[in-house]
Amino acid sequence: METKNENSDVSRAEEMKNQANEAFKGHKFSNAIDLYTKAIELNGNNAVYWANRAFAHTKLEEYGSAIQDASKAIEIDPKYSKGYYRRGAAYLAMGKFKDALKDFQQVKRICPNDPDAARKLKECEKAVMKMKFEEAISAPVSERRSVAESIDYHTIGNKPRSSSFLPTKTALAAVVAAVMVVAVRGFATTEILMVLVSVVLGTYWWGSFSGSEVEPQYSGARIEGEEVTLEFVKQMMEDFKNQKTLHKRYAYQIVLKTRQILQALPSLVDISVPNGKHFTVCGDVHGQFYDLLNIFELNGLPSEENPYLFNGDFVDRGSFSVEIILTLFAFKCMSPSSIYLARGNHESKSMNKIYGFEGEVRSKLSEKFVDLFAEVFCYLPLAHVINEKIFVVHGGLFSVDGVKLSDIRAIDRFCEPPEEGLMCELLWSDPQPLPGRGPSKRGVGLSFGGDVTKRFLEDNNLDLVVRSHEVKDEGYEVDHDGKLITVFSAPNYCDQMGNKGAFIRFEAPDMKPNIVTFSAVPHPDVKPMAYANNFMRMFN
Repeated sequence: METKNENSDVSRAEEMKNQANEAFKGHKFSNAIDLYTKAIELNGNNAVYWANRAFAHTKLEEYGSAIQDASKAIEIDPKYSKGYYRRGAAYLAMGKFKDALKDFQQVKRICPNDPDAARKLKECEKAVMKMKFEEAISAPVSERRSVAESIDYHTIGNKPRSSSFLPTKTALAAVVAAVMVVAVRGFATTEILMVLVSVVLGTYWWGSFSGSEVEPQYSGARIEGEEVTLEFVKQMMEDFKNQKTLHKRYAYQIVLKTRQILQALPSLVDISVPNGKHFTVCGDVHGQFYDLLNIFELNGLPSEENPYLFNGDFVDRGSFSVEIILTLFAFKCMSPSSIYLARGNHESKSMNKIYGFEGEVRSKLSEKFVDLFAEVFCYLPLAHVINEKIFVVHGGLFSVDGVKLSDIRAIDRFCEPPEEGLMCELLWSDPQPLPGRGPSKRGVGLSFGGDVTKRFLEDNNLDLVVRSHEVKDEGYEVDHDGKLITVFSAPNYCDQMGNKGAFIRFEAPDMKPNIVTFSAVPHPDVKPMAYANNFMRMFN
């Protein structure tokens, strides 16, 4: 009888696995996880079920859970190559290249004649070698100099500045200056000639090289003078829409000006929305520029009367991240109170190396911009409070109770995100349905329940937590008895998730959330992750 029941469980488990596989093929990864879980509950000794669930977790960026499941598959069957393969892929996605390398070496030992395994192992070895090289040549943190302070965008351009300092006018000005000196000081003839030559050469040099103009053949948007105007931003967005590039001079000007603005801000920014006015919060946009344009089409451009907060993860994954970041930064330069920007976990070197932004910047701009963006991302604030009632953060809450807003304001954010502590948890944590706290399904930060959310709000006299960081089928999700909202603004994430995007409008004084959802719009045929590390593209 017991054997019959066992056989029945095994048969039902296979049925659940097959249903899960179909859900996976349809990009219904959460549903697939639920079905694989049912299969595991019926037959927990099948390594395939664990490895398949690990793969589904990877698709949802739940790399911590993927590593746990793949490790269980390896425990059940140490010779099951897909267990090592899935775990290695999850380690890779977290930037843990050395751990990934060990797993892919094991895959190669188990499957020595598998060309795919050999190719992935080779790419992983290259990634580890590159990482070691970069570590070897990098300067200690205390000795690193600001990239921004080494850049003068005024000097960038192929054509010397045309101005009143033409050679003839330069010489005339020099002669006048020399005559005045002679009249006052009474120098001899030789000394007069020396003064003339020195002043002519010096003035001519200054006129030729104190600045450069953008070459006339450049046909894109131009910043006239020092001010970023709405007219310029509109023209730049139109150029980006038509896949034109922005001149590096103006890109430098925008990024450097944004750095100056962000540097002056606290780690926790307070926002005031006057009665009768509204405010919009957007979640992750992840390099999906054409969907950003759609948000502006639906909700209007950022302005003093129509302010926005973009809640981190502007870049990576999508292949129009440069266009996204320059657009958001340009609006920040144009009118700092029209748009607020928060740091996400993808505004970091480690993520940008893996998920495409670094490669895209190198391709569209230059190597120096890679370092400049990494520096400026460290100036982004970590959280915002709207009208003293709504706490907005990219990731979530904390591993300990009693954290006050003053503690967040006191965080020294001018660094790469650490792997633990308040800053890490703000960027990485996720809500969970159960009370209390649990390990992070991502492998970084933690999961926190509704009771944690409730205590944090009570301790700080707040009403609501708004966060992003997770793709949701409808573009948003309300959790923790209505006290926490996740908003995600990248529809059909990575061109495969089929989700909607959303943004939230709040109107003062009641500040009740009005959630607007929208679908993805077409974009040019450039695939997500097009600029990512070769190794990551193999898995996408």
